[in-house]
Amino acid sequence: MEDAMAVLREAFPAEVCHRPLDREELRVWERKQGVVLPEPYRTFLTEIANGTEDGPPDEGGLLPLGEKPDSWADWEAHCWMSPKPFDGAALRLPGQPFPLEKEWQWEYDYCDHTCHSPLLHQTYQHGSVLLGSDSPGEYWTLVVAGPQRGRVWWLRDGCAAPYADRPSGQPGGDFLHWVRDWHVGQGWWRAE
Repeated sequence: MEDAMAVLREAFPAEVCHRPLDREELRVWERKQGVVLPEPYRTFLTEIANGTEDGPPDEGGLLPLGEKPDSWADWEAHCWMSPKPFDGAALRLPGQPFPLEKEWQWEYDYCDHTCHSPLLHQTYQHGSVLLGSDSPGEYWTLVVAGPQRGRVWWLRDGCAAPYADRPSGQPGGDFLHWVRDWHVGQGWWRAE
């Protein structure tokens, strides 16, 4: 864990960090949501920062725990085949399992609203905390409940995909690797 914290401290210098949560604030949030956050994100929140002014995502840094980017409440789909994926005013439910285990491109198979709509809404509302936004309609999220727990996912107009898909057994796709890839300029989707 010390190595992970060193990497995260290097990526986020103190001048860009918001005040960390104290441990009791974090425990209260976790009890209320019915989830324990995965490491090293959990320790990052109490030892380094509860959100940042700079860093990933490229549009405004990391969000404080439980917050939504400004564009979350209202944005229009760019893909004519893609329905509005969620109600931006709806309560997010981090303690409910995240519903996906692999990439889903609904813009290509969205033909039956009754079949896809519940899964689409759950993808945006269940089992994750929002990390931030690259642009309106593109969100980075950390899965905190379900089989993908601990993985970073990219939600965008028309699809949802795990970050840096790597063969099982190889490290990657978690908060630490996501931040490290950004910090060293490796690029969001380049898996090595």
